[in-house]
Amino acid sequence: MGDSLSSGMILVGELSLWVALLMAAWSATVSFAGARDGRADLVHSGERALYATFGFVIVASIGLWTALFTHDFSIKFVASYTSANLPKVYTFTAFWAGQAGSLLFWTLILAGYAAAAVFTGRGPRTRAFLPYVTGTLSVITLFFLATMCFGANPYERLDWTPPDGRGMNPQLQNPGMAIHPPMLYLGYVATSVPFAYAVAALVTRKLDAEWLAPVRRWSLLSWFFLTIGITLGMWWAYVELGWGGYWAWDPVENASLLPWLTGTAFLHSIMIQEKRGMLRKWNVTLVATTFLLSILGTFITRSGIIQSVHSFAQSPVGNWFAGFLVVSIAATAWLVATRLKDLASQAELESMVSREAAFLYNNLVLVGISFSVLWGTLFPILSEWVKGEKITVGPPFFNTVNVPLGLLLLALTGVGPLIAWRRASLSNLRRQFTVPTAVGAVTGVALVALGMRDFYAIVCYALAGFVFGTIGQEFWKGTRARVSMHGENAAVALARLVGRNRRRYGGYVVHFGMVTMFAAFAGMAFKKEYDITLRTGQSYTAKDPWGHTWTFTSQGVSAYKALNRYVTAVGLDATRDGKRVGIISSEKRQHVDSRDQPTFEPSTEVGILEGAKQDVYVVLAGVTGTDRAEIRVAFNPLVWWVWFGGFVMGIGGLIVMWPQAERRATRRESGYVAELPPAPAGEPVPATVP
Repeated sequence: MGDSLSSGMILVGELSLWVALLMAAWSATVSFAGARDGRADLVHSGERALYATFGFVIVASIGLWTALFTHDFSIKFVASYTSANLPKVYTFTAFWAGQAGSLLFWTLILAGYAAAAVFTGRGPRTRAFLPYVTGTLSVITLFFLATMCFGANPYERLDWTPPDGRGMNPQLQNPGMAIHPPMLYLGYVATSVPFAYAVAALVTRKLDAEWLAPVRRWSLLSWFFLTIGITLGMWWAYVELGWGGYWAWDPVENASLLPWLTGTAFLHSIMIQEKRGMLRKWNVTLVATTFLLSILGTFITRSGIIQSVHSFAQSPVGNWFAGFLVVSIAATAWLVATRLKDLASQAELESMVSREAAFLYNNLVLVGISFSVLWGTLFPILSEWVKGEKITVGPPFFNTVNVPLGLLLLALTGVGPLIAWRRASLSNLRRQFTVPTAVGAVTGVALVALGMRDFYAIVCYALAGFVFGTIGQEFWKGTRARVSMHGENAAVALARLVGRNRRRYGGYVVHFGMVTMFAAFAGMAFKKEYDITLRTGQSYTAKDPWGHTWTFTSQGVSAYKALNRYVTAVGLDATRDGKRVGIISSEKRQHVDSRDQPTFEPSTEVGILEGAKQDVYVVLAGVTGTDRAEIRVAFNPLVWWVWFGGFVMGIGGLIVMWPQAERRATRRESGYVAELPPAPAGEPVPATVP
């Protein structure tokens, strides 16, 4: 009975995929036709078809999960990415471990977002855009469904049913990979909704700021999930791949960074359009570019044209994405080119020393970094097409170009909030910059006095001090104003300051997290590594970057079986300056299927002794004989602060996204009603960060 029920659910899921394809095609067709002809009945039919698409995609997803948990190895996807002895949690995450399943997971999120966007977009200010939003989202959903149905069907059957599956790649059997891909997908896919609104605004020529309200909300959602996803991906690379770092400028890493950069630029420039009616071309272009970069990243990942531990095998899916990307770029470029007059700014930049100018510089740097990352990522592909030879671009290129640009971006993070709108006076600049500049200068001088000589690290820490000074000054002034006006104690005043202006002060929290990450990145300039070989009982002594003396004593090599793998492990008893700190273990793992047959190449599980100052990072490179272990020991400074900074950025994003509790004052700007709380005395009313 149970087998027949699960088989029935799998069949229903497979059929639902095709019905969803028909529903998406109907929704796209009648939505655009209804908008063109003014037919409300067709528009409503398109919306209902979009909801139905979401429902059928849910059923299709349940069907695939049923196949995974019942180990239906007659389905190619199940046999390729699971085995009978795979732990249940990874059986669940196997849904997005391969090409076809991850496309279905992407489509599930996309259909859900589309339904939510249409349902929440029925208000009077966005109703005119809705048919085109529905149609555009349906077209995107239709593309993904067609790609699955005709290119990478997750329900594809094998000619014969194997007794067991191949199992999941050992590198994916990690808690981070249970969370990292969904977070990235939630971020990637959310770029579709702002893009749909941008298309709707361009088609209807309603390019004042009305379309920005929903776009900002969805862009923030995308930015939040991308931030969390990228941070988790860095953590996964650090703890799983065993190379001792967390960012290697891998093409797939770059693919996730690109839409984050342009999305961040948009969240800054949108404030200029809301406040002054400027940067309208910037905003439309950045919204479209962010979506197109998400599709480009998906193409890079799934086409097989690049080699990466993150990418999927070569498949026809790459051609589908290449075609969709070309058509999307052409259609978007045509829409923008034919609406240039409608996108003309309503105001001019009055001074190069103003908040508007600072935000413009900020955007130029973000776009500059995006271009350098894009060029470095695509260059091997382009060189192979032109010369027939793939020329690899490695970390030296990315670091040479992006480290200076990153430091300039760090400086602008502190400069923007200090400069007045329209035009800054000399007295204003002197008053605002004195404390932050002093904090940055003292930080740099102190580090030089303590013996630091790495130029970029010194500049980074000095600029970090400057930005921390800016953020601290902004919070201090706002809190002091509330204490003076309302007689509140400092803690209450600070909480209400943030609660009454979440967009501004939540943005400062984001900046605090970002600067913390920059400071942590600079710490890796002082990393130390040692390659050692130890037999049982032998010791090795090394110095860490802080001057401490460490001794590592081998506790011997052990071998045993655990769950779905054979493990070879070594333990190092570690002491620092003569005081014992514990045993650090690293493993080599050979995964096997339920018949005890090897499934993948051996993988490495690193040992990490975490600390706020540094991580002690141990990698078992290999074993010779019975107890001779080849080991790499690395001292990685400030790594913990990378994860802390990413967490703080996420908290700041949540603060910014959280609905405003009080909205008392309103002002009409460029046709967009911006509802703002009263600002504390002495503070500018407009928000200064996204």
